Amino acid sequence: MSQAEGYESYEFVAELYDYVIPYRDRPDIDFFIEEAKQSGGPVLEIGCGTGRVLIPTARAGIEITGLDLSAHMLEVCQRRLLAEPVEVQSRVQLVSMDMRNVELPRRYRLVTLPFRPFQHLTTVEDQLSCLASIHRHLLPGGRLILDLFNPYLEALTSPNLGQEIGQEPEFTTPEGLRVTRRNRTVTRDYHNQINHVELIYYVTYPDGRQERLVHAFPMRYLFRFEAEHLLVRSGFVVEHVFADFNRTPYGSLYPGDLIFVAKKAAGG
Repeated sequence: MSQAEGYESYEFVAELYDYVIPYRDRPDIDFFIEEAKQSGGPVLEIGCGTGRVLIPTARAGIEITGLDLSAHMLEVCQRRLLAEPVEVQSRVQLVSMDMRNVELPRRYRLVTLPFRPFQHLTTVEDQLSCLASIHRHLLPGGRLILDLFNPYLEALTSPNLGQEIGQEPEFTTPEGLRVTRRNRTVTRDYHNQINHVELIYYVTYPDGRQERLVHAFPMRYLFRFEAEHLLVRSGFVVEHVFADFNRTPYGSLYPGDLIFVAKKAAGG
């Protein structure tokens, strides 16, 4: 494993990703599979990572293209795919591409962004470029599912700036690494709605050696109506806003999630 500067260069994140308990147990996979089945496919998943959602979707019989900027994530996804039956593998195409400038030869009935990759886009220009790329790649009447976190005002103003918090249950990899993860917000840019975040992995190797690995990145938060305006401005009609993956209506939970289902507008 190695440490590096940019998200797409963090090899250790890709190698540990599938074992992180909040990722492993995230209750969104059935939601995305059901939406993919209802669409009939094909599906484009942006930010597919190691295939956490992509591979179960392919198992469900849906053709799916997985797009990610990280070569390390895609390498892990490809390794996982090779363990699947040939018919599952045949339904998947993996591409390395920037979500702001997608250029693919086919069009899709559904585009999904599970687990908030959109929030790594830190400017309105980048957000609109991504949404324009999605719009171009949707068939008439196709849908977009945009998964964001709902900004929690108490957390955004908490006095714990710079402190390591949120210790998660320890997990162990097949290679015998024992890992505990914490997180901290290094800076808060309230004007631009950007938190500079670190995910900190404390790794104990089988020989007892210990290492502290840091995954640093900016994360922009969007409020409900801000995101809705971006979608409408980009040629979408918002059909649903959910607070969780059980389709609970937005506003019935706080903070809950912020999950948009939007349709490509007629004539778009």
